[in-house]
Amino acid sequence: MLRASNNAFTEDYPGETGRRQPVHTVYGGAHLFRADTAQRLGQVAERSFAENASDFVVFARAIGFPRASELPDVLGYATGLSQRLKDEPDAVREENKAAWLAHTIHARVQEKLSREPVEDFRIDFEDGYGNRPDAEEDSHAESAAMEVVRGLAAGTLPPFIGIRIKPFNEELRARSMRTLDIFVSTVVAESGGRLPDNFVVTLPKITTPEQVSALADVFNLIEKKTGLPTGALKMEMMIETTQSIINSEGRINLPLLLKAARGRCTAAHFGTYDYTASCSITAAHQHMMHPACDFAKHMMQVSFAGTGIWLSDGATNIMPVGPHRAAEGSTLTTDQIEENQAVIHRAWKLHYDHVQHSLVGGFYQGWDLHPAQLPTRYAAVYAFFLQSLDAASERLRNFVEKAAKATLVGDVFDDAATGQGLLNYFLRAINCGAITKEEALRLSGLTLEELQSGSFVKILKSRT
Repeated sequence: MLRASNNAFTEDYPGETGRRQPVHTVYGGAHLFRADTAQRLGQVAERSFAENASDFVVFARAIGFPRASELPDVLGYATGLSQRLKDEPDAVREENKAAWLAHTIHARVQEKLSREPVEDFRIDFEDGYGNRPDAEEDSHAESAAMEVVRGLAAGTLPPFIGIRIKPFNEELRARSMRTLDIFVSTVVAESGGRLPDNFVVTLPKITTPEQVSALADVFNLIEKKTGLPTGALKMEMMIETTQSIINSEGRINLPLLLKAARGRCTAAHFGTYDYTASCSITAAHQHMMHPACDFAKHMMQVSFAGTGIWLSDGATNIMPVGPHRAAEGSTLTTDQIEENQAVIHRAWKLHYDHVQHSLVGGFYQGWDLHPAQLPTRYAAVYAFFLQSLDAASERLRNFVEKAAKATLVGDVFDDAATGQGLLNYFLRAINCGAITKEEALRLSGLTLEELQSGSFVKILKSRT
């Protein structure tokens, strides 16, 4: 009896997949998507970063890094310290942790924007696209698919990509299925039978398990029609209605939605604004840190913990865009430039705080709406990991050295479950670029093989 029960539990809760999870999803209207969209967004992000975060002191003060007020705002300070950090980083880190943190984050954000500005992109046929005549959406479904094929051939697609279709309600379900069919069929036909790596279909505004089940059925039909392997098509569920949390019978709907996906679901994304609207919260108070959002996201955590389903938070809808634009052939005044920067810095600070709130709550992914949000997305993620790097390193190193024994470092007691959490911390930090693999190995005391195993149990067995 216990064997059957335990095996069933393991099947339902297999644990973390060990795969890299993107830190964000950027989305844009399908009619605007091009093969090089990720690179174009990166260029806009780099330009905004250069214009509004000229050095690490300006950036740290703008978004409110920990102890940013300790950084002197004097001419030449940032330049001088940058050189010292190159020459003697450990000494500077010991002398001024705030300066080291601010400089390191600024440098790594800059590097990330030039190397891989977008980790995940969603070609949107829903809110970012709108309702259009059928012929027009047919055309855009085909043209967006062709751009994906071009990007696939040129190697310009981001590491993760997908499309968001319309909801499966009565009004839009036929249109949604048709767009999905045209898009996937075109990609497969024109690419020689390939889909991009980590391709996913996002289903929005879910209210019933039958909508999820219907998408799985459509996947079966498309795979059979196109010759794709069974199970090739994956979905993400958007949790943005109250009914997706609790159904009409008072049952928690989230596990039922996951079961209806029949192994096709990889992630659940929270929709901040649709969800708060469905709770009758007025527009002025619809934001990511509203208690109603925290409740819904905690329900998602409780329902999906241990299933291997990735969780993603919503988006900040205040854009870091200045109010003044120079007319062709003219330039902005000093006052206009300063006002633009003040507006952008306020939007950056809000976005930074929202991302930090998500991370503290255990949501390691979120949605971004504008390329100028990319600097603060990565800054918030890097700050989250780097702030606790020393403590996490000491705890993991000490714990591994003593193998299967519980340990006490300072006033923090660690057990085996915490050990896996600390290991996951390093894996996530490496995947997003907060730290390098070499830094993780040096600080954690692990071997490369142990780190890549992703399993604290395996590490303990090998060490015992």
